[in-house]
Amino acid sequence: MTQIVAPTFPWKTPLTERLGCRYPIIQTAMGWVSDANLVIATTQGGGFGFLAGATIDADKLEGEIQKVLDATGGSNFGLNFHMFQENALQCVELAIKYRLKAVSYGRGPDKEAIARLKAANVLCIPTVGAVKHAIKAVQLGADMITIQGAEGGGHTGSVPSSILLPQVLDAVDVPVIAAGGFSTGRGLASALAAGASGIAMGTAFLMTKDSPTPEDTLARYVSVNDPQSVRVTLAVDGMRHRMIDNTYIQRLEKASPFGRLRIALASAWKWKQETGMTLGHMFSVFFKAFKDDRSAVSQVVMSANQPVLLQRSMVEGQPDAGILPSGQVAAAIGELKTAAELIQGIADQATDCLNSLASKQTQGAVSLNNNENTKQQEAC
Repeated sequence: MTQIVAPTFPWKTPLTERLGCRYPIIQTAMGWVSDANLVIATTQGGGFGFLAGATIDADKLEGEIQKVLDATGGSNFGLNFHMFQENALQCVELAIKYRLKAVSYGRGPDKEAIARLKAANVLCIPTVGAVKHAIKAVQLGADMITIQGAEGGGHTGSVPSSILLPQVLDAVDVPVIAAGGFSTGRGLASALAAGASGIAMGTAFLMTKDSPTPEDTLARYVSVNDPQSVRVTLAVDGMRHRMIDNTYIQRLEKASPFGRLRIALASAWKWKQETGMTLGHMFSVFFKAFKDDRSAVSQVVMSANQPVLLQRSMVEGQPDAGILPSGQVAAAIGELKTAAELIQGIADQATDCLNSLASKQTQGAVSLNNNENTKQQEAC
């Protein structure tokens, strides 16, 4: 009788090899959430974390980077930023100065900035929600691509992860990371089996004990148990935004166009005061939007809503006075673990899933081989 032994799954993918982490699990950059402490916890747990450079004060950003370097003893973490930030160039310079392993971005840097990062061996990993954006990102020099399916939180596309992932895998020749709907080892195993190099998670890390999110806001996330209540709205900045339904979003959706503009302008002014943004930079952003696409000006104005409304919920702890960006996976998470416990649990479950699959394949091959031997013996 043949003894079947399930092989031990080795955690080695293009993601772990290039990013230098133990497990192919990325903690994404979430505004007001992905601070130095969360990145440290992720790194020490075997994952790869990104600092949310878009919501860290410019005069504190270098200190946050140094804090992670000191605690982890290395630069195997990343920095996220957007080119519309007034300190976008500072983010590029700091990533190069400290030899960070990677940067991530949505509204990405131009080809010249990407070339500078690549020359300094800083990996460029944009997040996209459509095949055409993945192709364009690779043309500009992306080293890896993170695809976020419609299930994902915050700004998200309309294509589910299960459809978007294979489409992008067929369209580009760089490693692809799957995001949108992941929080378990089963999800990691399925992504690897489909051809991804790993998974990226935001909501799952937000809902950990290492998250800086205030207690009342975290409690609101944990209380969600219906995926349909984590829905898409256009009311915040005119773009698809997935978040937990609350009274503020309902109020924003019911407001008149003039009412939304008034709220957005007030948010823009508050954001300017808190960040020290100059009037010149603010007007230059509006002028560029007007020049590039007049129909997008309203979105640029409304985009000031997001950081201010995020701050209310994620910093001030007022879940009903701001917005609660979230992936639908929040409805599947009922308790808070540490980042290390989350990562290890996912890795262990994925190992069991992949070993079980390998065992079944081996058993099937042995069974087929035994049937062939029986047939041969009967023929004799």
